[in-house]
Amino acid sequence: MSSDSTTETPRVRHPEKAHKPDQEVKRKPAWIRVKAPVSKEYHATREIIREHKLATVCEEAACPNIGECWAQRHATMMIMGEICTRACSFCNVSTGKPGALDPFEPVNVASAVAKLGLKHVVITSVDRDDLDDGGAAHFAEVIRATREASPDTTIEILTPDFLRKEGAVSVVVEARPDVFNHNLETVPRLYTEVRPGARYFHSLRLLDEVKRQDPSLFTKSGIMVGLGEAKEEVLQVMDDLRSADVDFLTIGQYLQPTPKHHVVDRFVTPEEFKQYEAMAYGKGFLMVSATPLTRSSYHAGEDFARLRAAREAKLAAAG
Repeated sequence: MSSDSTTETPRVRHPEKAHKPDQEVKRKPAWIRVKAPVSKEYHATREIIREHKLATVCEEAACPNIGECWAQRHATMMIMGEICTRACSFCNVSTGKPGALDPFEPVNVASAVAKLGLKHVVITSVDRDDLDDGGAAHFAEVIRATREASPDTTIEILTPDFLRKEGAVSVVVEARPDVFNHNLETVPRLYTEVRPGARYFHSLRLLDEVKRQDPSLFTKSGIMVGLGEAKEEVLQVMDDLRSADVDFLTIGQYLQPTPKHHVVDRFVTPEEFKQYEAMAYGKGFLMVSATPLTRSSYHAGEDFARLRAAREAKLAAAG
């Protein structure tokens, strides 16, 4: 080997977790196991994503529903790169120093949405604490480009918390997505170990601010269960979200991506999820999705149609 030859060191996906001891990854119960994706439609969706050089949270977060969703040409776009500035203990997205924003990404996302023929699209992102606005202007550009390319497509965004980014929320709200989603992820007590870079009440205020700025926007949030929370704490989160007038709540089972991630405390049964669903509807949410495999964007298109119908019914009843 010549003296000027070098061997590239592969980037560690989770450098902040490398020093942590391995945790046992518990065997999933029967109600959570899913089949590997094999359909022609799945591969067709994958080709369109690759062609437009896009990242998806479906892949980056190792979503268990990828086979089902991609077979139906439903993909959740993840903008602003594949590297997150946060290091949440539950998340499988890479952590590190992100690169520059891709100025062609808004057009590429819009083109992929049009090519996939999506009636409803979910657009999310990594956290970009390195940017002055947390990526708010980029989110707005993607929304506008998608609206122009596919005017009949409804747009749902799942944003980071824009912590310490003054005015960022307003920039995104003014681009008028149909649904503004921001996940609380877990109960307040577990934030320091599950979501250490975030603040529970800041996230709650963000959702409240969105609704105050534009009451016509649907707001949405979600949490994972099976992280060690108590039932009473989940009910308190529901009350907090209703105090912020959040319309749509998702609750799903936390699944441990690797032995270095937060351990699964327990697998919540389908019966318990049904109880959470009933309790959430009782507290006034317009729409609730609570199942072991529920994720923020799972069945998002069908759920949006039901959400809109629920609001219209509520308004008609009030009138």
